[in-house]
Amino acid sequence: MGEVTFAEVSKQFTLRVAGEVQHVQALDRVSFNVRDGEIVALIGPSGCGKTTALRVAMGLDAASGGRVTVDGNEVRGCGYDRGMVFQHAELLPWLNALQNVMFGLEMKGVRGAELSDTAMKYLDLVGLADSRNRRPHQLSGGMKQRVGIARALAIDPKVLLMDEPFGALDAQTRESMQTELLDIHARTKKTILFVTHDLDEAVLIADRIVVMREGRVREVIDVPLSRPRPDLGLVRGLREFSETRYRVWRLLHDAQTVQ
Repeated sequence: MGEVTFAEVSKQFTLRVAGEVQHVQALDRVSFNVRDGEIVALIGPSGCGKTTALRVAMGLDAASGGRVTVDGNEVRGCGYDRGMVFQHAELLPWLNALQNVMFGLEMKGVRGAELSDTAMKYLDLVGLADSRNRRPHQLSGGMKQRVGIARALAIDPKVLLMDEPFGALDAQTRESMQTELLDIHARTKKTILFVTHDLDEAVLIADRIVVMREGRVREVIDVPLSRPRPDLGLVRGLREFSETRYRVWRLLHDAQTVQ
C-alpha cells in the first residue's frame, strides 16, 4: 500500500530580513489524499506551497500543524517508505550511473550481490543498463533524471515524490520523459505525488490534480482520461484533455478568494 494523507497541514517559516523577524505562512491547513497506486499532481503559481508540501511529505521539513501520514503512519522525518526525485538529479559526480543507484541501497543496508543486482534492475527499468559505467558529466539531462528515478525506486518506496523533475529539460526531452514516467508507473504501480508548473503535464500524467494558491488547496480535480496513456500526442487532441486543462487554467487565473 502507498496512501498519503495530508490532514490540516500548516507550515510557517520564520525569516530574518534586514534585522526584522518575519513569519511566512507557506501552507495553511492543507488537506488532500493520494490513493494507493495513483498519480496526483500539485500545481499552482510560484510560492503557493507546492514544494513545501512535498518536503513535508518526505520528512525534510516538519509541519507546524496538522500531519502527513503514509498508510496511517505519521511522517516524522525521512524514511525508506518514500523516495524523492528532485528537479535536478543531484547525482554524485565521482560515481557512475550504477554506483549512484547503489548509493541509496547502501544507505538502506543492502550488501553483496543483491546490491548490484537490484541497482541494475532499476537502471534497466529506466532504459540505462548500457550506460551503467558513465559518470554524470557523460549523461544528457534526461539520462540524469532517469538515473535519479532509478535511485529513488531502487529502495522500493511505497510513494515516489517528484519535485518538477522535468522542469529543467528541453521540450522534446520533457515529452519523452513524461511518456517514460507513465510507462514506469504502469510497470511498478507506485503511488506518485508530482509537483509541476506545467498545466499540460499535470493533465497528461495525473489521475487527479490538486490546485493550490497562497498556501491552500483551491480544488482537487479528477482527470477523466483512462489508462494506459501510451500516445500523449493523441491525448492532447481529446475533448477531455482540453476541458480539464481549461478548468485548471480558470482556477489558476481566477482572482476570487480561496475558500
